[in-house]
Amino acid sequence: GAYVQAIAQLQGGLNAWLALALAIAAAAAVGAFVGALSFRYGLKGSYFALVTLAFAEVFRIGALSVDFTGGGVGLMLPLQTAAANLQFGSRKGYIVLMLAFVVAAAAVTAGIRHSRFGAGLMAVRDNEDAARAVAVDPQAAKRGAITLSAAFMGAAGAFYVQVFQYIDPALAFGPTTSVEALVAAIVGGMGTLWGPVLGAAVLHLL
Repeated sequence: GAYVQAIAQLQGGLNAWLALALAIAAAAAVGAFVGALSFRYGLKGSYFALVTLAFAEVFRIGALSVDFTGGGVGLMLPLQTAAANLQFGSRKGYIVLMLAFVVAAAAVTAGIRHSRFGAGLMAVRDNEDAARAVAVDPQAAKRGAITLSAAFMGAAGAFYVQVFQYIDPALAFGPTTSVEALVAAIVGGMGTLWGPVLGAAVLHLL
């Protein structure tokens, strides 16, 4: 998400908001690809987590090796303070935008929890064989979940690069980024609506 946002603006000349939409779509597509490949071979639990970390490392090495990502130097966005550019002159603007992102993600998550798709996800989480018995496709449910999760992370990456105006392979794909996202959800409570939000707040305060 961060790299697509930066590249779309710097090399594609796109407006920041259009680049944001593209970043979310690109991240979702990558999530769908990783999920389809992983779930096709039945990877679960810690094996699936290791595969996602391995993909992040592949992307890190790839970003180091090509020119359009800036290689090891990374990419720097110019400071163009304006709401139309997703850049603000004070922290207040970024905080408001961040809270809007969090509320939007929570609203989508709440909607899923009370939908047929959400019920299917819970069924797959508890027992895949039982889920199949009630006409839930575990592979489709898991692919949908990882695609949506990747879209959220793509938005977060795009937001990050707008705030700090810089991205490099270690920041985008380093293990710290992946682990931090996981730990916040685990500490706050997986499978809950506000748990990951509270977990992230506690971890960053500490």
